[in-house]
Amino acid sequence: MSRLSPKHRSTYRALSALALLTLTAGAVTACGESDPAPKTSASHPAAASRPVASHPAASPAAAAGASKLRMITNDGHRVAFHVTQGNGRTIVLDSGGGEDSSYWNDLVPRLHADTGATVITYDRSGLGKSEVVPGPWKVESAVSDLKSGLQQLGVTRNVTLVSHSQAGEIAHYFAKENPKMLSGAVLVDANLPQLFTDEEIARLAAASAPQVAAAKKDPDDPRNRQLLSTAENYVPTHRAFHKVVWPDAVPVTYIVSEKTPLEASPVDAQRWRDAATLFAKSGPDRTLVTAEGSSHDVPKDRPDLVLKEIEGMAATPAS
Repeated sequence: MSRLSPKHRSTYRALSALALLTLTAGAVTACGESDPAPKTSASHPAAASRPVASHPAASPAAAAGASKLRMITNDGHRVAFHVTQGNGRTIVLDSGGGEDSSYWNDLVPRLHADTGATVITYDRSGLGKSEVVPGPWKVESAVSDLKSGLQQLGVTRNVTLVSHSQAGEIAHYFAKENPKMLSGAVLVDANLPQLFTDEEIARLAAASAPQVAAAKKDPDDPRNRQLLSTAENYVPTHRAFHKVVWPDAVPVTYIVSEKTPLEASPVDAQRWRDAATLFAKSGPDRTLVTAEGSSHDVPKDRPDLVLKEIEGMAATPAS
C-alpha cells in the first residue's frame, strides 16, 4: 500500500469516511485491489485541499446584494435560507456534508442571471447560520427542514433540486416523499443507494475510524460535529438508504466525477462509478454525465458543466 504524495493530498479533498461526508478531514490513502478498505491519512485544512474554480468568482457585492437571508423555524430550531428572488421556477442548491450554503456562492449569481429563476441555498442544521440540533444526524430531519423551509417561503412546485455529495441522500428521500414539488433534479457526484451494500458500508465505516477519533478532539468544530453526529448511526442509516428508490416521475441528471471521491482506492472508485451507471439505468428520464478531469468537487472544477446541466433541467417543461 502506498500513500498519496503531498501534491495529491493538497489537490484532492478528503474522504471523511462516513459516506463521503465532510470531504475536509484528510486525504485518502491509495490501496491495492486486495486491501480490505480505503485508508485515510492525517487531516488537512479545507482551504489547502480545495481545487481552484476555473471561472472568476462573483464579486461579494453582487452576491450579497442579490441574496436575502430568511430564517425559518422547524421542529424547534432555526434554519437559514438564502433567497435570490426571480420569476417562475425555483432552483434549490444543497451542499455536501460539512459544507454550508457558501459553497455555491460563485454559481448563484450566474444561475440567476442565466435563468431568471429564484435561486435558494440553505445551511443545514449546525452549519452556517443555522442552529445546532444535538444528537445523531437524521436524514429525515434534514428532509423536514428543507421541505418546511420551502413551504414557508411559498415554494411548493416547479423546483429543480441540485444536490452534491451527502445531499444526495436528502434528495432521494425528498423526491420520494414530495415528487410533485420537483420538476427535476441534478445530482452532482452525490451519494446513491446503489453504492451502500453491507460490504461497502463496512469498508467506509472502517476507513472512517481515524477521522472520527480526530474529530472527538475538537467536537465543537462544525465539520467535526457533523462527522460525529453521522457516525452515531451510520450503519443503520445507510442500510436504510440502500433500499430507497428514486421516483420515476422525477427526471434526474447524475453528474459523476471522473476521479471520484474514492480515487485513491481503485476498488471503491470503481464501485462509485458502477453505482452511478446502475442508478442511471434503473429508471426512466435519467441521464448520466461524466465530468471529465474533475475531482469530487465538480462545482469547483467544472462549474460550466454544472451550470449547463442545471439550466437544462430547469428549462424542462413541468409535468
